[in-house]
Amino acid sequence: LKPWRLISVAAVLAALHGCASAPDPLDPSTAAVIDEPGVPKQLQARQIIVALPDRLRAQWPTIARELQAQYRLRPVGEFPLASIKVHCLVFQVPTDQPLETVLGQLRADPRVELAQANQTFEGLQAASGNPYRELAYGVKWLRADRVRAISTGRGVAVAVIDTGADTDHPDLQGRIAETATFVEGGEPSFRADRHGTAVAGIIGARVGGAGVDGIAPEARLTVLKSCWYSEPNAAKARCSSWTVAKAVDYAINHRIRVMNLSLGGRTDDLLARLLAAAEQNSIVVVVAARENAGDPGFPASLDTVIPVVACDMNGAIVRPQWPAIPFAAAAPGVDVVAPAPQARYALLSGSSLAAAHVTGVVALLLQQTPRATPEQLRTVLRATAKPLAGANRADSPQIGGVDACAALARQVPQLACP
Repeated sequence: LKPWRLISVAAVLAALHGCASAPDPLDPSTAAVIDEPGVPKQLQARQIIVALPDRLRAQWPTIARELQAQYRLRPVGEFPLASIKVHCLVFQVPTDQPLETVLGQLRADPRVELAQANQTFEGLQAASGNPYRELAYGVKWLRADRVRAISTGRGVAVAVIDTGADTDHPDLQGRIAETATFVEGGEPSFRADRHGTAVAGIIGARVGGAGVDGIAPEARLTVLKSCWYSEPNAAKARCSSWTVAKAVDYAINHRIRVMNLSLGGRTDDLLARLLAAAEQNSIVVVVAARENAGDPGFPASLDTVIPVVACDMNGAIVRPQWPAIPFAAAAPGVDVVAPAPQARYALLSGSSLAAAHVTGVVALLLQQTPRATPEQLRTVLRATAKPLAGANRADSPQIGGVDACAALARQVPQLACP
């Protein structure tokens, strides 16, 4: 998340992110405790996640104690992931032990199903560009304004896995049906969080309010806070494997139909399992892709998600240099306006915002075709994507602009945009 440029409602309307006998690892004399005042425990350094299999459920407490003693680990927390039937233990590795060595030993331990670092993720958003550019182009560029005469996303359950969001913003009042936070101490700042406010607003802001119109203004929004700002004016919000995993598991267990992940990081085995479970539960996963890197990032690299890059009002994109993905959707994400906390608005750019636009389109389609599978929706978006000048070449992924009208006509031929 980069710094935001805040503007008033009026300005927007006018201008149009060892062994069992080893010493007790909680003893500071034998295991260095890492002190990070003010940092939520889910985002502190040198943490690892150890998943125990369901077949050993009766032994989980014993195994947890044994692992702690054998590998000289400091316990930090634990949580179940019911959707993939594992129980996760979170430990902090003392600074006198190489992290990768400990992970290698744990991965070889027959009691352990998965062991990995508690990785960090960031929202894929850039600073605003020209504040005088015509801003409210997203809905029309996607032709979602025409689809809304037929479909508004009514009742489609959408999860925004992000920071918190300003539930009192004029464009979001009454639009967020449910919230939850998975960041320790994250509740007080929930409504002051910027990135989630923007993403939720682009997906489902009320139509005809004081500011922007959401793509799917009657979708049922759930905001799951798994990312956190280190301080109120921090440029970037951080998430971790721990927090995102709990949010994804929550979404699966609460029958969400569309999941928006406007964040990216390194490959994560635990999250990959959870997102495979989401696919099996017919959840469409829309993610932001890294545009200025040698790979799209994770989870955009998975073939069970819809990766999204940003384009401007003319369809121009930053052509990715990662050839591994066969298709990426493009949607408005350059100099767009979105809600910001305290009844304000922000001019934003980045694939985070583009992903939110595509999530809204998916909700419009699912209202009319509620039994559509994630694979069917990925196929229809690719088949109906509009070409973008200069976007495609042999050594890069196929990129097409999302066309909500064409996608709806492909899904339900008897429905045509007016």
